[in-house]
Amino acid sequence: MNKYELVYILKPNVEEEKRTQLLEKLRGIIETEGAIENIDEWGNRRLAYEIDKINEGYYVLVNFNSGIEVVNELNRNLGITDEVMRHLIVRVGE
Repeated sequence: MNKYELVYILKPNVEEEKRTQLLEKLRGIIETEGAIENIDEWGNRRLAYEIDKINEGYYVLVNFNSGIEVVNELNRNLGITDEVMRHLIVRVGE
């Protein structure tokens, strides 16, 4: 298992209930074959550049351990979720 960091940005107008549902969905994907170390919700922050005429986004950082299959599934799910503006998964070096 490798250590990964996932950062995703949600549209700022997403309701809290929908954010919680998405986080639980991602938690379920990760915990099938991995383990979550930490989830840090940064909240609404100004974007470095405008995305689809939106200046703010809701940032979430997730640190987890898993295999590559989980990372591929996360990429797929985050890519097709309408509320997610951007996401990035990086492997953390030792």
